[in-house]
Amino acid sequence: MDLAPNWEYVADTVMGGVSQGSAVQAVIAGRTATHLTGAVSLDNNGGFVQIAFDLADGGKFDASAYTGIAFDVFGNEQTYDLRVRTDALTRPWQSFRAEFKAPAAWTTVRVPFADLIPHRTEATFEPERLRRIGILAVGREMRVDLAVASVSFYR
Repeated sequence: MDLAPNWEYVADTVMGGVSQGSAVQAVIAGRTATHLTGAVSLDNNGGFVQIAFDLADGGKFDASAYTGIAFDVFGNEQTYDLRVRTDALTRPWQSFRAEFKAPAAWTTVRVPFADLIPHRTEATFEPERLRRIGILAVGREMRVDLAVASVSFYR
């Protein structure tokens, strides 16, 4: 099931950090994509830039008929995070996550729901309660250069 994300850019500046970046629509290596660029800084307790989107207007999306999330990426050989939130999570720092590497060629990354690791929550991932998907550069100083051309659920 292909998704049509309305990506929003968010950085650690929402909590006092100083990381900088932007997300724009661009053609990258022949494909239209959302292009996240910038620099992650750990100064002032910061450490991330991200693109994210909600799956339903203020609600949840039932993805229980699917095995996981797939997305096409083109990057700078760095490691990034996929972060997923359900309506069971109440704090902004809670998520279910998986790392992936973004090679310098278009690549489809597949993350099975079973591989998502809970972070700072006792909740169990329930795909029928899916609310938000994000892709982040996080946790270390780095140059960010990542394009995402498509996002889908797969069986």
